[in-house]
Amino acid sequence: MSHTVSNDAHGPSRRTVLTTASATAAALALTGTPALAAPRPKAPRTTAGGAAAAAQAYTWRTAAIGGTGFITGVLFHPAVKGLAYARTDIGGAYRWDDTAQRWTALTDHLGWDDYNLLGVEAIAVDPTQPDRLYLALGAYAQSWAGNGAVLRSTDRGATWSRTDLSVKLGANEDGRGAGERLLVSPLSSDVLFLGTRHNGLLRSADRGATWSAASFPASVNSAGQGITFLVAAGRVVYAGWGDGGSALYRTTDGVNWSAVPGQPSGSAAQVPIRAAYDANTLSLYVTYANTPGPNNQSDGSVRRLNTATGVWTDITPVKPSGGDPFGYGGVTVDARVAGTVIVSTNNRWGPVDTLYRSTDGGASWTSLKDTATLDVRETPYLNWGGTAKFGWWIQAVALDPFDSKHIVFGTGATLYGTRDLVRWAPEIRGLEESAVRQLIAPPAGGAQLLSGLGDIGVMYHDSLTVSPSRGMATNPVFGSATGLAIAALKPTYVARAGWGDQGNGAYSANGGQTWAPFAAQPSIASSAPGPIAVSADGATLLWSFIHWDGTKHPGFRSTDNGASWSEVTTFPKGGTPVADPVDARRFYVYDTDGGAVYRSTDAGATFVRGAGSLPSGDIQFRIAAAPGRTGDLWLSAKWNGLYRSTDGGTSFTKLTSCWGSYALGFGRAASGASYPAIYQTGATENFVGVYRSDDTGGSWTRINDDAHQWGWTGETITGDPRVYGRVYLGTNGRGIQYGDPA
Repeated sequence: MSHTVSNDAHGPSRRTVLTTASATAAALALTGTPALAAPRPKAPRTTAGGAAAAAQAYTWRTAAIGGTGFITGVLFHPAVKGLAYARTDIGGAYRWDDTAQRWTALTDHLGWDDYNLLGVEAIAVDPTQPDRLYLALGAYAQSWAGNGAVLRSTDRGATWSRTDLSVKLGANEDGRGAGERLLVSPLSSDVLFLGTRHNGLLRSADRGATWSAASFPASVNSAGQGITFLVAAGRVVYAGWGDGGSALYRTTDGVNWSAVPGQPSGSAAQVPIRAAYDANTLSLYVTYANTPGPNNQSDGSVRRLNTATGVWTDITPVKPSGGDPFGYGGVTVDARVAGTVIVSTNNRWGPVDTLYRSTDGGASWTSLKDTATLDVRETPYLNWGGTAKFGWWIQAVALDPFDSKHIVFGTGATLYGTRDLVRWAPEIRGLEESAVRQLIAPPAGGAQLLSGLGDIGVMYHDSLTVSPSRGMATNPVFGSATGLAIAALKPTYVARAGWGDQGNGAYSANGGQTWAPFAAQPSIASSAPGPIAVSADGATLLWSFIHWDGTKHPGFRSTDNGASWSEVTTFPKGGTPVADPVDARRFYVYDTDGGAVYRSTDAGATFVRGAGSLPSGDIQFRIAAAPGRTGDLWLSAKWNGLYRSTDGGTSFTKLTSCWGSYALGFGRAASGASYPAIYQTGATENFVGVYRSDDTGGSWTRINDDAHQWGWTGETITGDPRVYGRVYLGTNGRGIQYGDPA
């Protein structure tokens, strides 16, 4: 069972590929990716008062979970021991620190407007110049997305130069687990090639500073895969082609390309996924599938080309069948031992995906899964409430060129590694890719933080520096969390909602340590679970329902821990309920369709309309209730600004201290202050940043910096009620960032 696939049981993944304009706005709002359809005004250059916001130095760290996302590529440098890089579909790129035995993020400097560039389409290293590194960035190739970019570095990613492209790339679309589409030419370190999905082949003659179209014989398809990989075999470059006709091309001079003679055809060799070259035997190994993957592959093969003789050989370990459908994905060779090759299956949900290893050029194979011992103690969530499995979505496989028994492979959630071909454990420390939906910092108890995440449900963080010891919340296990709420006056009571096979809601009486599923749920819950709220005393649950396509449904109420539910006919359909933190009778809902607040004073049984004529039209407009106060509400309306109500939503006043507010939360008050510290992802100048206010929103201090931006951060933020200055920030692919005053 996949934990990163969108379906009715698991709901929209943060990796959902959007193909129509109508689906875009709704699904982007639901998956935590910023909707781009609505225009926004040009940002003013200063605050309304005429001065730029102050700044305070913060120390930023990433809360440890361990991976949680699709590792789409891993690349060892062929000439430097211990130097490796990894790419992800929405979480940027990383460099392996062999001394510290952890990954270092390389793209956290990319900011709000560059969120699309956190998807890494390809990585390239220069075999003769190990300090040079290149990244091809761009998550989406669709019309609403921005163009891609190439980053180039001469210090292994410590600093970057950037070239914006005139084409789009698709690091979070189908085919994202294919090979590296970026390559330093074996004929010249100054020349790079970039294979695109819809725009053919690009070439740079100045180390990636400028790019131009290069001749390539295949016809581009605006809806296709284009070039799926570029691989050097000696001084020859091979290119995979995923849109029909010849699937493999080569050039000997870097200019003229031709189809490789004698190449295989048919369903099992329809799309070339990856290739690896064994210089010791002059063999090029190519994996194929009938679709680009990572989903929907049902056929595939592995072929070996003798580049000296031109002879092709079918060396497929196990042929897919109707009863065992799958494709082939990753491939890597041993630089030290001739004829040793490793390939991976992909999308094999029956027997489960595996790695096949051969030491005789593919004449015979051994399944490494069959003798594998998995140790996931460092990242317990990989048990998924049961027993860890070897992997799924295995398209990135790499063999250390300096250690024949050091193999790593990516899955939909982690990077496994071995040093003896038998014992496998995550080699994921420092690489955090979760898409964060909800964050709660409890005022008391053992948890430092509770988080609701895309794809991997809810976590109880008893520590921020090691992965949650309980793994993901179980009973039931969720895919993506859609709601997480705590009773303000009874913080041991927590409720959650999300996509799952065994129920869509649960409550906890011990602060989220253990859970009990709702004994019943509304019939709509299984196909449209949405946000949930808990009254201040924990006696009332309010559950909203919204389908992944944006269709909104009535809200429901329970006063018996989810044993029974009744429809609230006056509840705005699809709205996000918010409980008053002091008065258990009060709830609030923002109607984003009508731009109005609805209020309840009878524990959510009925709602009446409060303030109106407020911003509308965006499901991500939201309200937050200030802790320890009744009726003190804050409305974040994106580029429409920030509003406050002190009368329970009867009226609102717009603040003039900032022009944009996307997510807002509260933390412990500053020394001598009577009002909680306010944190927001917002804007006081011509960029979106992370801010804190210690004077009830009268002024703002920027607390992140240009090196710590993490793309799009507009989903959730909260302060810590126990530690002044501590803030927790949700990202869309870089996990949970937390900061403290330096």
